[in-house]
Amino acid sequence: MGDIPVTVHKHDALIVGAGGAGLRAALEASKSVNTAVISQVFPTRSHTVAAQGGVAASLSNVEPDDWVWHMFDTIKGSDYLGDQDAIELMCRMAPEVVIELEHMGMPFSRLQDGKIFQRRFGGHTKNFGKEAICRTCAAADRTGHAMLHTLYEQCVKNHVIFYNEFFALELLMNEGHVVGVLAWDIANGGFHIFHAKATLFATGGYIRVYKTNSNAHINTGDGLSLSLRAGLPVEDLEFVQFHPTGIYGVGNLITEGVRGEGGYLLNKDGERFMKRYAPTVWDLASRDVVSRAMAEEMRQGRGCGPKGDYILLKLDHIGADLIHERLPGIWELAYVFAHVDCTKEPIPVTPTAHYSMGGIPTNRFAEVVLGNMEKPEEPVKGFYAAGEAACASVHGANRLGSNSLLDIMVFGKVGGKRMAEFAASLPEHVPLPENPGRKGIEEVKNLLNGNGPERMGAIWDELKETMEFNCGVFRTEETLTTQRGILKKLCERFKKVGIADKGLAFNLDLIETLELGHMLDFSKAIVEGALARQESRGAHYRDDYPNRDDVNWHKHTLATMDEDGTIYLDYKPVRMKPLTVPTFEPKERVY
Repeated sequence: MGDIPVTVHKHDALIVGAGGAGLRAALEASKSVNTAVISQVFPTRSHTVAAQGGVAASLSNVEPDDWVWHMFDTIKGSDYLGDQDAIELMCRMAPEVVIELEHMGMPFSRLQDGKIFQRRFGGHTKNFGKEAICRTCAAADRTGHAMLHTLYEQCVKNHVIFYNEFFALELLMNEGHVVGVLAWDIANGGFHIFHAKATLFATGGYIRVYKTNSNAHINTGDGLSLSLRAGLPVEDLEFVQFHPTGIYGVGNLITEGVRGEGGYLLNKDGERFMKRYAPTVWDLASRDVVSRAMAEEMRQGRGCGPKGDYILLKLDHIGADLIHERLPGIWELAYVFAHVDCTKEPIPVTPTAHYSMGGIPTNRFAEVVLGNMEKPEEPVKGFYAAGEAACASVHGANRLGSNSLLDIMVFGKVGGKRMAEFAASLPEHVPLPENPGRKGIEEVKNLLNGNGPERMGAIWDELKETMEFNCGVFRTEETLTTQRGILKKLCERFKKVGIADKGLAFNLDLIETLELGHMLDFSKAIVEGALARQESRGAHYRDDYPNRDDVNWHKHTLATMDEDGTIYLDYKPVRMKPLTVPTFEPKERVY
């Protein structure tokens, strides 16, 4: 195969990823600097479109609320691993970013008085945990869909430049700055260098590494791997959230909003078992608690079906009219994938890998930080991250439902503003390094020119099946050590991988093989972090260390990778100091 062309583009601000965080960052940056977005898919096909239940904000539209209650719930939900300055910023900005979306034209569901509809959601309470509260603002059960389309329209209005169907291959650095990325043109073939003054990764999470999951096919953690390969750390990857209610057998998500509207879980005996595990809020406990409760019911022989491997989610008592008004997408999902009419019968559900709390370490300004013990909060010049790809860390060890859409709005906005300010401060672009993108170009050429005997599919299947079995809801030293050995063998096999398709245009064999390489990189960091963390906290549950250990493990895990792929662990303290001393005054607001 001859030389493949390399095209160079220059922009002030570059965002990689066109989900909610990427589009909100692009919208903010585009107010003052030339802004471009590169995306693996058309922006409105990004994973944010699948978010169902809503976005949390203390609007007080249904009942009095305050950001202090929201902050308390988020810190408690994080199992006290969340950084409190970032959590405070997120909760205080929540009403602002939701009202901004409303003013952009986002079609929220409405209450009788015309205000934004709010529903209950797991882990969100009033009176500091006393009872559930209506805090989650929703557009029926298609909130992410409405949000993503609204933001995309605003970005088009602001003349953001979009490069759709491009796959990031390498993070480019020079003179201590991030200066852009190398990417592959999926549609036409060919390398493209995007030279930028400031770069923000909004590349999404890494949950496709698990067999049963609720994520889009593009959620393969590419941004994490590219950061690791550039010598930068990733943070807290062992904390993987399993959502309690994925459709049995397929993993499609049934929003927590179902339980917020009054749905509840039943075991094979028809018992509402959550009263044993969370006697105050029952089915609206945080996701880690509900997932483990369901898994424990099945382990104790109280699961449903011939194999006892699912639980029933009952919502027919809510009434067909309310289901079709507030949960129309859920009715459709249950009918298509579970073959049940949920207005008449319960939905079979099981915990499904859903969300990654870990990611690229950032401060509350979405600036990527070095993260080591010597300089834990020193920013990497010109590099930013937001959304599920980042770890601010507002979710700590476990994310509360509807805080993810809030996360991407707040830190997308903050990161976009910050990167625009940085870009404007540079009179010229920092030069590209010598021979830019060499490693990424070689990686692609080796696959296109080589004839390795291994194939991507077999390695990927073993990776996701063994990660789910050995590093899932329950973990032990034995299962994690087993998985470490499996990953070592899979990495050796991957060195001999080949692709059958040698074409340049829409070569999905090439793209998926590159994605597999990324997943192998960060899977090692997940397993090493989980093996080292000898405690149970949030979504990380060790059967052999069932208690939380604040003396030894109240700290963030940092993982780096050397040239030969070996993972090294370090740690940094949790930021426990809020920005202010909160004063509490629940009130009804008028916007």
